[in-house]
Amino acid sequence: MSWTLAQRAHSMNPSVIREILKITERPGIISFAGGLPSPQTFPVDAFAQACARVLRDDGPAALQYGASEGLALLREQVAAMLPWPVDPAQVLITTGSQQGLDLVAKVLIDPGSRVLVENPTYLGALQAFAPMQPHFDAVAGDDDGVDLSALRAAAARGEPARFMYLLPNFQNPTGRTMSESARVALLDTADAIGLPLVEDNPYGELWFDAPPPAPLSSRRPASCIYLGSFSKVLSPGLRLGFLVAPPELYPKLLQAKQAADLHTPSFNQRMVAEVLRDGFLERHVPTIRALYRAQRDAMLDALTREMRGLDVQWNRPAGGMFLWARLPAGMDAATLLPHAVERGVAFVPGAPFHAGHADPRTLRLSFVTATREQIDQGIARLAAAVRACAPRAAA
Repeated sequence: MSWTLAQRAHSMNPSVIREILKITERPGIISFAGGLPSPQTFPVDAFAQACARVLRDDGPAALQYGASEGLALLREQVAAMLPWPVDPAQVLITTGSQQGLDLVAKVLIDPGSRVLVENPTYLGALQAFAPMQPHFDAVAGDDDGVDLSALRAAAARGEPARFMYLLPNFQNPTGRTMSESARVALLDTADAIGLPLVEDNPYGELWFDAPPPAPLSSRRPASCIYLGSFSKVLSPGLRLGFLVAPPELYPKLLQAKQAADLHTPSFNQRMVAEVLRDGFLERHVPTIRALYRAQRDAMLDALTREMRGLDVQWNRPAGGMFLWARLPAGMDAATLLPHAVERGVAFVPGAPFHAGHADPRTLRLSFVTATREQIDQGIARLAAAVRACAPRAAA
């Protein structure tokens, strides 16, 4: 007797990042691979106090099943946090924002449906959407935002797309941020072609010098689904995210949530709601920004110093957790990776983040979990690997 897999199971693939993270567990490896928040930012004391209060004051309810929509108080807090008027009835608490992507896929994608994505885009979104067997249409862009001529061309191909998935703020993997003018132009174009948007914003609070422009969803709430997360500002281990949906979509997203896990853990929701009561995030998030800005600067300094003469290019993200780099002509980041690991440093090749044409020379570097010393050592090791593998003419 053998098991017969569902057709959608063949569309499921392992996370390239998770596979690389196994490599980083080896002793002596400096990892720029994972999109993991720095453990230094985890508010352990605040959660210890919140845990005690929740168990003391609300223990039975915290340990019981809860509403699929989420804890009413937490939904109200999320709505109040957002920079536009949001009815708490439109907020759905999810088990991480990754679940939000899964719910969107289940509710909006049929086999063969067209889904537009930035190229490159978040690998986890591609993984969440792929089992529903969409046709991905990758839309090119630049540091300012989406290429609108490419968007219009994509929209003109075949049946109307179900939605476009976007990360306007400090995008994973590139770290780029869509400008104000680009957001206005994108929304005008989306309105003209009848294109709904799914806006993912896990990094928006992690700005270094100035906050990013207002969310797309704040300007066209009826045609946008908004995804947010507590993973980057509190703790990823809690697995707490949320989505904000138009009223006509909310019931179906809720039903998909009920089928997936009944509800997000009641205890975790109450702990976060307790932590948020006294404006904790307003005091805590600036400390994360300061730490990540210093680590970004350390990586930029190390790249400038170590990559001299190697024709390696990189950007300067204004927030978030990632920096995007491009190797010299003739090189492939996936081919470079094992040579870098031999020298004790790891990164993520850029190709898996592309749904369309991939640039094999690109790679993602995370700067938030390494110390200044590790950044200096790791970038020096990476530069040594590039020198060893670069075509002679480029070196």
